[in-house]
Amino acid sequence: MDMHPYWQRQQPGKPLFPDVEWNKPEQRSLAGNLGIIGGNKLGFVAVGDAYMMASDAGVGSVRVLLPDVLKKSVPAAITDVVYGASNPSGSLARDAAPGMHALGAWADGMLLIGDAGRNSETAILYEDFVRDYRGQLTVTRDSIDLLQNTPELLVERDSTLLVVSFAQLQKLFSRVYYPKILTFSMQLQQLVETLHKFTVTYPVTIMVFHQNHLVVANGGQVTTTPWENPMSIWKGTVATHAAAYWLWNRSNPLHAVTASLVA
Repeated sequence: MDMHPYWQRQQPGKPLFPDVEWNKPEQRSLAGNLGIIGGNKLGFVAVGDAYMMASDAGVGSVRVLLPDVLKKSVPAAITDVVYGASNPSGSLARDAAPGMHALGAWADGMLLIGDAGRNSETAILYEDFVRDYRGQLTVTRDSIDLLQNTPELLVERDSTLLVVSFAQLQKLFSRVYYPKILTFSMQLQQLVETLHKFTVTYPVTIMVFHQNHLVVANGGQVTTTPWENPMSIWKGTVATHAAAYWLWNRSNPLHAVTASLVA
């Protein structure tokens, strides 16, 4: 008898949920709109990569919001860009809020891809956006850090996918006073059990890398997929793929996100 009926293991090249790939819309007009927010004056590589990757994955339309300090730096290949006001540190300022909300109104899903800078004004801007936005939201990289002061916004929100490092997950657990300590030395099985219980409590979907596996948890169900390329997580590739696949499988983020890992 399986001690963990909520745990499914996916192997490379053997998707647990093949229907997700089969149900991918053939017409771009039916494939959803993805809005991407990120970047600061020192970097927007992840934003550019996510834009190209989402388009290649088959998303219907992709639109990016960047700080206006980057206007002269954006390559011509990124054709659908809107700019928001920058603060002195080169990150998005509070005055960028109308542009963010307009992008949220246009999009079926939003991806906060990071390179956002560590600015307190930008953190407040992000908090206000997440509080108001009702659609599918994927958050990763330093966007997670910007929102750590209001962790309940992330874990108590429906339609939210957090693609986090193990250290970020540790901090998130402690910030919401979750009574389980996460350690880097814990076995994969222990993490699976913990995320099973955590996602029974909270509606959030979590993806985290641990013990050479990507672990995805939602609604008490957990999948694990062997993973040999952690750099693709830190660069935002994994989160972008997951956000794209989720657009086509809105009712089941666990299946969509898990399927995106073997696509």
